Amino acid sequence: AASKLEISMPAVVEVEVGSTARLECNFYIPENASYTYIDWFYVDRSNRQVRLYHITASGVLEDDSDFKKRLSLGEDKALSLSAVTVQDARTFVCQVGAGSYGVGENSTELSVYKVPQTPEIEPNSGGISVHSSEVPEIAKCVSKNSFPPPNITWHKNGEQLHAQENEVTMQSTLTRESSGLYTVSSTLYAPVTREDRHSRYHCALHYWLRGQKLALESRGVKVKIFYPSEHLKLQVVSSSALVKEGDNVTLVCEADGNPQPVFSFFKKNLNEWLDVSSLAEPESGVLNLHDVNKSSNGTYKCQSLDLDDMSQREEAVDLIVNYIEGVRVKMEPSSALREGDNVTLSCAAHSPVGLKYQWRDEKGKKLVEGNQLVLKNLTFENSNTFSCKVMAPSVPGLEQSKKVSLAVEGKPRIVAISSPLYVRQDEVINLTCKAIAFPRPTVQWNINGTAHEYMDNQHIASNLTVRVSHDLLQAGAMCRVSNKLGVSEKHIQLVDQKSTAESQGVIIVAIIVAILVVAVLGAVIYFLHKKGKIPCGRAGKQDITKPEARKDKIVVEVKSDKLSEEAGLLQGANGEKRAAADQ
Repeated sequence: AASKLEISMPAVVEVEVGSTARLECNFYIPENASYTYIDWFYVDRSNRQVRLYHITASGVLEDDSDFKKRLSLGEDKALSLSAVTVQDARTFVCQVGAGSYGVGENSTELSVYKVPQTPEIEPNSGGISVHSSEVPEIAKCVSKNSFPPPNITWHKNGEQLHAQENEVTMQSTLTRESSGLYTVSSTLYAPVTREDRHSRYHCALHYWLRGQKLALESRGVKVKIFYPSEHLKLQVVSSSALVKEGDNVTLVCEADGNPQPVFSFFKKNLNEWLDVSSLAEPESGVLNLHDVNKSSNGTYKCQSLDLDDMSQREEAVDLIVNYIEGVRVKMEPSSALREGDNVTLSCAAHSPVGLKYQWRDEKGKKLVEGNQLVLKNLTFENSNTFSCKVMAPSVPGLEQSKKVSLAVEGKPRIVAISSPLYVRQDEVINLTCKAIAFPRPTVQWNINGTAHEYMDNQHIASNLTVRVSHDLLQAGAMCRVSNKLGVSEKHIQLVDQKSTAESQGVIIVAIIVAILVVAVLGAVIYFLHKKGKIPCGRAGKQDITKPEARKDKIVVEVKSDKLSEEAGLLQGANGEKRAAADQ
């Protein structure tokens, strides 16, 4: 056992800013004697001890100090300091008086820290040229609110950078804020090359905590590097693999410099280059060619100019536009065509690629494969418009068409006429005559009226508006159609509707009379039956069994009367009623 007063305290207590520090004072007095007093002090900037507490068996005395409102004592006489600030980093002393065992003391250093914030890094926003005459600024790293101040290191692609004279330099600044915390910043200066366009830079903060060295790293950043082009590429971009007339084509010029150089475009014309940059998109390496044709063929050149070092590069490409031109149709014989003739249509065209031909009618129906179409026995009614479709099988979508119309000549042929036509005298009517012919014929009427002509497909039609007179009703009308090749005539018969109505009335009267005769005959038979002249029922059946001669007589008489009446009906219907009555 110890034979003297002993006081033990930790040499250092580390506390983060804003938290509570607990300082313990453990002591041993021989023979379990009691302490006389316990005093707590702190060491000020002048290295003087300033008392905080005086503790005796009778009570606790707290002295005035800068810590008074934040101090407290535990039951074990430990000293607690709340809301620690960086200014609280002092040495605290615990002194114990033990009567005859004397006085002893020990101290603890209060170490205050503030973990630094994750560093913020900002790369050079303007970009850096590889031809810069001075060592350029790469990036800046800043960390705020730390205590004590940390150290900053720089890293490129994961490897730490070290200062090299006239090469890599790092300028650091340390700022103490009003809170007592530190703001640390560092700026990296280093030369760059073309390869640094892919490099990533970051900074790291290094600080000590509880005897351990820790680090915080920033995000990685890239720096915009300016460098001249080393390679230039010019290519043709089109919606189809093979360019055809009518396509939209884009020539794209690409350089591997940064920033992109100034592009110019040229097209070769014989032995000179024509500037076509006006067709290009502003400040880009894109030349748009719309609706290309045969004249768009040729060699195009892209030229680049790097403004950083004024170096030039150029690249050329050939544009091949596939086309079809000169589509023409030849007709044999070439003389005028008449109805019944035969004709051969031959189609031809020019193209740098192989061609295929196809003939279609005016409705688009395919007639024949090949460049010849043979038509036999031509008529007016036949389709007279044909189309030769020319295609390039090796270039999808490349095709052209040529239409040809055949004029088949012939004398007129009347195809429709309004005859017979039922009319009434003095009625205003329309007479229609429709014909087909080529050349276009003239239509004439043999009567006066208001005529209106119009074309209906290949037909010519004439409507004549006229009032029906007695003479017109008797003679009818004549339509005459003629051209230089002949004449065609047709007669229109007019039928008087009044006469037709009278004839129909006579027939109706005859039918009514016949019905009345049948009704009278029925009444006579019924009267005879009532008088007993005609047996019926059971008696009738007995009469049937009488001798054959009488039976036949009765049957003959009945038939005779019936036939007479029927003959009268038939003759009455034909206007011969009087003869039937005499019978």
